Amino acid sequence: MGATVLPDRQTPESAVGALPPERQLPLWLRWAVVLDAGLATAALPAPAGITPSSWGIFAVFVATILGLIVQPLPGGAMVLLGAIATTLLGLMPPAQALAGYADPIVWLVLAAFMIARGMIKTGLGRRVALLFIRALGHTSLGLAYALACTDGVLAMIIPSNGARAGGIIFPIARSIAEGYDSRPGPTARRLGAFLMALVYQTDVIVCAMFLTGQASNVLISRFARETAGIELGYGRWALGAIVPGLAALLLVPLVVYRLFPPEVRRTPGAAEFASGQLREMGPMSRAEKLMLGAFTLVLSLWLTTGWHHIDYSVVALLGIAVLLVTGVLSWGDVVAERAAWDVFIWYGGLVQLAKMLGETGLTKWFAGYAAHVASGWPWGAALALLLLVYFYAHYGFASITAHVTAMYIPFLVVTLAAGAPPYLAVLLLAYSSNLDASLTHFGTTPAPIYFGAGYVSQRQWWKIGLAASVPNILLWGGLGLLWWKALGWW
Repeated sequence: MGATVLPDRQTPESAVGALPPERQLPLWLRWAVVLDAGLATAALPAPAGITPSSWGIFAVFVATILGLIVQPLPGGAMVLLGAIATTLLGLMPPAQALAGYADPIVWLVLAAFMIARGMIKTGLGRRVALLFIRALGHTSLGLAYALACTDGVLAMIIPSNGARAGGIIFPIARSIAEGYDSRPGPTARRLGAFLMALVYQTDVIVCAMFLTGQASNVLISRFARETAGIELGYGRWALGAIVPGLAALLLVPLVVYRLFPPEVRRTPGAAEFASGQLREMGPMSRAEKLMLGAFTLVLSLWLTTGWHHIDYSVVALLGIAVLLVTGVLSWGDVVAERAAWDVFIWYGGLVQLAKMLGETGLTKWFAGYAAHVASGWPWGAALALLLLVYFYAHYGFASITAHVTAMYIPFLVVTLAAGAPPYLAVLLLAYSSNLDASLTHFGTTPAPIYFGAGYVSQRQWWKIGLAASVPNILLWGGLGLLWWKALGWW
């Protein structure tokens, strides 16, 4: 390698789920958008059969979702304001408005974030990355595959793509790039620009492959169950994604390599760097072994839920209990995990808002209306058109959660009304909810981390995202359909 590799640095600060500054509205205008949308919705006449209180809940929901999009306050704060509004307006009693915080899904996500902290604290996540780099990192393309494999292994249990791609993989990728004298500016294209763009593109594919790929997937699973009656558990989600996901992980890096090739094609220094770092780390520590044991325990129990019927959230909490009892994590670590508690706040509020919205009768009303509008459409054409609209609508979202909460149920209802097989509609929308984050430099949490490193211009980032969207759509919408047909799901 051309220079001494710099030690890992802390992941740069980034506003999780926030639009970049150049796309943000003035603060007063963001508040105006949120409040005016809520008031305007409340002022509209409710559809026939919908009670005023149900329509009021819908108005709060609209304002909350717009708040997640334009963000006059961080997402967690906007959801908390929405929960407060439902009680102050007399739409729900406090116990009902706050019931989402008792939902097992919310605790599953919280516990899994804590497991991510254990992976970082013990160094096990870094060791996994270095092992893959030592094995595959002799070329720039192999190095990218090694980092993607690391992300995939960690995603089996860690729902924070920010912790995986940002906290574990990013520092290693940047250190290797700088070791080849590739820094933002004239030398960016030597290696760093390629790595930053490609690691992010593979991360969104990994996000789609597991229920724990990113935090919103469990919310998608709930929407699928409540709207279409389809249970997307851990094993079924992964089984449905395994064939198109692996194909995408193989093909998309080749596409990016062709469109945005690095100047440095061979990287033997990366493998040497990994070997040196592993020697410095020495044998696995007691904490790493305990962390690996907890990881294996949780993953095994999740994969065998059909046999023992222990809820996913209880399994995740069991993993936290093991880490606490063995001393891998301290209670201080748990309390200090700010990202986990932030997700807990907005997930609990969103889960309850979405649940109450489903109980208002609005979903059934919309389904009837959609069935009337979509009558006569061939279901294949309706599904293809709506998926493309859903996918590219993510240009307007800085959060997968905001996109999913605003659009997943309506688009699922319309595709079902057009006669699309339920599994196809549920799966294609679920996987697209992750893949579409590839489009922009603010699509999901790791995006501002990798873009903010300064190696890739916004124009080039968007060009790569658009190019990567084509094989993703074709593979998941083509090969995926054949795979799900072979499984007998439609």
